[in-house]
Amino acid sequence: MQHSVPDSPRDSVEHPGDQFQTVTLADDKQLAYAQYGDADGTPVLFFHGTPGSRLLGSLLEPAARERGIRVIAPDRPGFGRSDPWSDRSIRDAGSVVRAVLDDVNVETAGIIAFSGGSPHALAAATTHGDRVREVDIVAGATPSSVTEEPPFIQRLLSGLATTAPLVLRGLFRGQTWLARRSDPSFVVEQYTASGNTDAIPEDAARLVKADFLEAFARCRSGAVTEFKAAATDWEVLLQDIDTKIRFWHGDTDTNVPIKSVRRLQSQLPTAQLRVLDDADHIETLLRSVPDVLEHHR
Repeated sequence: MQHSVPDSPRDSVEHPGDQFQTVTLADDKQLAYAQYGDADGTPVLFFHGTPGSRLLGSLLEPAARERGIRVIAPDRPGFGRSDPWSDRSIRDAGSVVRAVLDDVNVETAGIIAFSGGSPHALAAATTHGDRVREVDIVAGATPSSVTEEPPFIQRLLSGLATTAPLVLRGLFRGQTWLARRSDPSFVVEQYTASGNTDAIPEDAARLVKADFLEAFARCRSGAVTEFKAAATDWEVLLQDIDTKIRFWHGDTDTNVPIKSVRRLQSQLPTAQLRVLDDADHIETLLRSVPDVLEHHR
């Protein structure tokens, strides 16, 4: 089923040309996804961050179209237009992959995961490796087992998700109210080193703001669920992953310190790491997109 979005809910923003389809998960939960790039191209799933939405997948549109890549970007449960699924675990990512690929009649696809999409991509490679060709993780989050000193904001959000979820929902509600009324830099600075928002192109900054607002368009449960899950055991058996994994990470990323990514990469025999010099969290995504997509042609 295809939907357009002519009238945006109170906490979202209009995004020209936004159309999405829905597919039914267990218990009649609806999952939304959008498609970008070459409709007849090589299929690649895009996993947004936490918080995030399918809209961030449009960032890949020009490079994907040039390279013959079909980008399929789902809203994970509780984000954007997807129904909440409060008791889901990270390992449930495989059911999302299966449902979306079945709905678009695709047998296998690559995965590109940004930031908080990392655990879900690794889980899908573990539980549904037969449907996942290869995985690129861009500025990806790392499990607590390899993260010695998480940044303060990550500790705060994970702690609130675990001990005071209602407080965290209220915090996200306040951030959404402010973001809607602020310049895109208000959102972008959450993903940059030392508030270096001037380095981000205006169109990309507007998209990052739209993605943030769309993440909370209907509810805030998706982010609360994921911050809580990410702070505990991911239940991902890294030694069971035989899918090719590529990490792309900036050496000035303050959201996810690169030393944690190096430890994670060392535990995955099929993984490679490409370091982007002088790139923070969002710059890593913006700069790596063409090269990442090149691997999926």
